[in-house]
Amino acid sequence: MLAKGHHFPNVTLVALVNVDSALFSLDFRAEERLAQLYMQVAGRAGRGAQQGEVLLQTHYPEHPLLQSLLKHGYDNFAQQALALRHKMGLPPFSSQALFKAQSRHSEDAEQLLAQFAEYFYGVKQHTAPELQILGPITAPFSKKAGQYRWQLLLQHPSRPILQQVLNEFQTSELNKPAQVRWILDVDPLDLG
Repeated sequence: MLAKGHHFPNVTLVALVNVDSALFSLDFRAEERLAQLYMQVAGRAGRGAQQGEVLLQTHYPEHPLLQSLLKHGYDNFAQQALALRHKMGLPPFSSQALFKAQSRHSEDAEQLLAQFAEYFYGVKQHTAPELQILGPITAPFSKKAGQYRWQLLLQHPSRPILQQVLNEFQTSELNKPAQVRWILDVDPLDLG
């Protein structure tokens, strides 16, 4: 509630529990979200006459990005996080496309995305050698509302080339069965 902007004038202590889940998340943006949350609640604790304090629960207090945030502030953290993303070839230094499939039968969703992956491996071999294909894998929450969920992630350093690959995919003659619902999320904000 504090992070959402509600004003509680007598709050002087805020605890962020299990920040390790953000430091070691599969989603590369999780560390950034943690830093934003920290800055938001730090600005809300102790707004009145009393001093505020923010506690972080972690098994890894020496984590480099966490140390950067706590000792040098958000700007330094952001610079280090961007340098790491550049080194790893992650956005904004590449573009991503996330296919999500769901079905009442897990194997149907998996097979559809395996078919998509096979198509993209052919594209990689012939026209887009820098295309990275990750998956299919089960989604972080693999079953929701009776539906099994799978994902396939594409990544390429060139947004125009990735867009061209996706445009060609849309006009391909791949069999896309009706019993499997799927979506394509270009430059996904959340990999879950």
